[in-house]
Amino acid sequence: MTERDDTPTCGKGLAEHAAVPAKLAELTGALGRVLELHMRALDLGDPASREEYAAYEELSGAYRGIAAELAAVARRMAGYRHLPMGRHDMAAMAAAENVAAFGEYVRVEGELAEMLEKRLRQDRAMMQ
Repeated sequence: MTERDDTPTCGKGLAEHAAVPAKLAELTGALGRVLELHMRALDLGDPASREEYAAYEELSGAYRGIAAELAAVARRMAGYRHLPMGRHDMAAMAAAENVAAFGEYVRVEGELAEMLEKRLRQDRAMMQ
């Protein structure tokens, strides 16, 4: 028996959710790039600018690493699209701990969306 293309599976769910870490990787990498370019504007003859430079240098490197890890995780998640669907214990899936964990994910997802909306408004205003 072949699986219909529209049949939901955990592998398809992983692949669909891969868009989240993939986009976070892009965002993180872009922020790191902004910091790198900001460093060029600093007057290294000024002690405060040297401190700022060191901070941005450390952070931009960390952002590059984080972006690379997020992108790698997203690719692995997307690669599981054709993962065979295993049997699930639906009582275990509906357990309070699982429901709470998913609820926490949805809560944080909403907070992130709100935070990004606020940042986006501020950043667009700065671009003016």
